[in-house]
Amino acid sequence: MAASYRREGMAVKLSMRVLGFMTGTSLDACDMAILETDGETIAAFGPAGERKLTDALRDLILEATRQALQWPRGAPEPEIFRETAAAVARDHFEAAEGFLADHGLTWSDIDLIGMHGQTVLHERPVEGRLGRTVQLGDAQWLADAAGVPVAYDFRAADVAAGGDGAPLTPIYHLARARTAGLKPPLAILNVGGVANVTFWSETGDIAAFDTGPGNGMLDLLVQGRGAGRYDAGGKFASVGQVDETVLRGLLDHPYFKAPPPKSLDRHDFPLAPLDKLQLEDAAATLTAFTAEAVKLGFELMGGVPTELVVCGGGRHNPQLMKAFAERLAVPVTRAEDHGWRGDSIEAEAFAYLAARTLRGLAISYPKTTGVTAPMTGGRVARPTA
Repeated sequence: MAASYRREGMAVKLSMRVLGFMTGTSLDACDMAILETDGETIAAFGPAGERKLTDALRDLILEATRQALQWPRGAPEPEIFRETAAAVARDHFEAAEGFLADHGLTWSDIDLIGMHGQTVLHERPVEGRLGRTVQLGDAQWLADAAGVPVAYDFRAADVAAGGDGAPLTPIYHLARARTAGLKPPLAILNVGGVANVTFWSETGDIAAFDTGPGNGMLDLLVQGRGAGRYDAGGKFASVGQVDETVLRGLLDHPYFKAPPPKSLDRHDFPLAPLDKLQLEDAAATLTAFTAEAVKLGFELMGGVPTELVVCGGGRHNPQLMKAFAERLAVPVTRAEDHGWRGDSIEAEAFAYLAARTLRGLAISYPKTTGVTAPMTGGRVARPTA
C-alpha cells in the first residue's frame, strides 16, 4: 500500500521520500528502493524491487567497460560513454515507471532520486597519482523525464580529494544497523562484484574497505568458459576442489598487505592463474578466495566483531556462505535474519546518500575512503522544466 503522506517543497522538508537506484558491476539488474529519510534517520521503508537489464544494455555496458579499461589518462572520454549514460538513464526511467505503478505511486510522490550510475572504471589512487572512477548515467535527462531532482556523481569529489571514492555505503550500513536495533562491534559485508566490509566499533566509529573479489571474478570465470553468466547456486563450486597452491598465489597479491581504507575494481585480479584448472575446481578456488580475502580483512582491522551480516547478491550462493562460515572465526548471518532486504541494501543506500547530498551532509570519511576529513559529495540535477 502506498504511503499517505504528501509531497512538500524540498527547501523546507527534511524527511523526504527518496527513490534510490543501483546497477552493480554484475550487470544483473536495476535495483530500486524507496526510503523516507532525512539523511540521518530512517523514518520508513518503502517498496523495493528490480528490473533485469536487457541483453542489449548489458552488451553496451560491457563494451563501454572494455573501452574504459583502455582509456589513457588525459585523453578525451570514449564516445561510447555518452551513449551508455543515455541508455542507463532511459533504462532507470522505464524500470521506475513500472515499479511505481505496481505500488500505486507516481513521480509526483517522489521528492528526490538517488542514481549511482553504472561503474565502468574504478582505479584506486597510488602514491603521486589520484584515482579515477566513472559511473555512467545521464542525471539531467532523468531529472527532466521524471520531473524530480536527481542526486548523482557521488564518488568524484572524494577521488579528486585523494580518496578512493569507495566504499560509500558504510554510513548507510550504520544507519540500517541502528534502525534494526543491532549493537557494535558488528561487521556488515556486501558481496557484489567486489566485496566490501563495514566495521562498526564499540566506540561508535565506522571503518570500511573493499576486502577483495565478490561475485565479479567468479562471474567472469563462468562467462569466459561459456558456462553461463554466473555460478548459479554455487553448482560448479559445490563439486570442485580448492587448489590450495593457486589460492595461496592469489592471496599473495600486494593489495592484501596494503592498509585500509582501500578499494578495488572487479578487473584488478587476473583469471590467468586459474587457466590450468577445470571449471569446477576454479570456481571452488575463487569461492575460497573471496572468503579468505575477508578473513585477511578482519586480521588487518584487528579485533573480532560479534557478528558478520552478509548482504548483496553473494549471500544467495550457498557455497560462498558456507566458505564464510568455515573460514571466518565469527558468526555469519544473512541480512534477512535481521529483517533487512538483502537485495536492496545498495539501492536503499543511494536513496539515503541522495538525501545527505541534498542536505550537504558528509558521505565519505577518513576511515572509509581515506580522505583527510569527512566529505560531502554528489551533485544534484534539477528538472529544467
